[in-house]
Amino acid sequence: MKPDHLLVLAGGFGTRLRAAVPELPKPLAPVAGQPYLAYLIDHWAAQGIVRMTFLLHHQAPLIEQFLMEKRTSDSLRHCELDTLTEAVPLGTGGAIAYAVRELGLEEAFLVANADTWLGESLNRLGDAQAPAMSVVHVDNTERYGRVEIAGHKISTFTEKKNSVGPGWINAGMYRLDANLFRDWDGRPFSIEDEVFPSLASTGELTAVPLHTEFVDIGIPADYFRFCRWIESQKAGTL
Repeated sequence: MKPDHLLVLAGGFGTRLRAAVPELPKPLAPVAGQPYLAYLIDHWAAQGIVRMTFLLHHQAPLIEQFLMEKRTSDSLRHCELDTLTEAVPLGTGGAIAYAVRELGLEEAFLVANADTWLGESLNRLGDAQAPAMSVVHVDNTERYGRVEIAGHKISTFTEKKNSVGPGWINAGMYRLDANLFRDWDGRPFSIEDEVFPSLASTGELTAVPLHTEFVDIGIPADYFRFCRWIESQKAGTL
């Protein structure tokens, strides 16, 4: 796998998780004595990522403080952890476009959500032709939205409101090309609503099916499920 630059979407408000974690941003939700983000960073570093930039907005200073402390970890001595903070919420697409512009990105890069755990993922995704999306199969797509796969490409991309039943879903990790964001006009936008459906309709979006652990801690039930998995030392499946 090429050691692509990883952009981490970590600026959301995490409203659905507030019933369980009322005072902290979602990436810092406590799991067995550590912030959830600590597990993600170690997991990504173990898969060969050497540069991560965290795209922040909501409660950015708390995440910045955590990252400042995390940089001193022996396991990250070969990694570079940076942050980029939006003055206003830009949405998932706007956050990525802002990072492409501010960081001067020219080549393909990886994107991950700071609330999503995927098992073995980066090696396969890093070898895929951009634009590419990791996908996993779930029993009910209603919470996530659904993708349909034709050959090695995603043929349709349906967001959550129109999806139900078993199927493939967007797993929240991508390999994208900087050229997708060259014409950004500075407005907030959702990459899920405005970019992926268009790429799917023209057959440009590569599917990377993964058969691995997956959890999005955006709701309390799944957050507590991840906590139990870590506390069990990753016994069983998520």
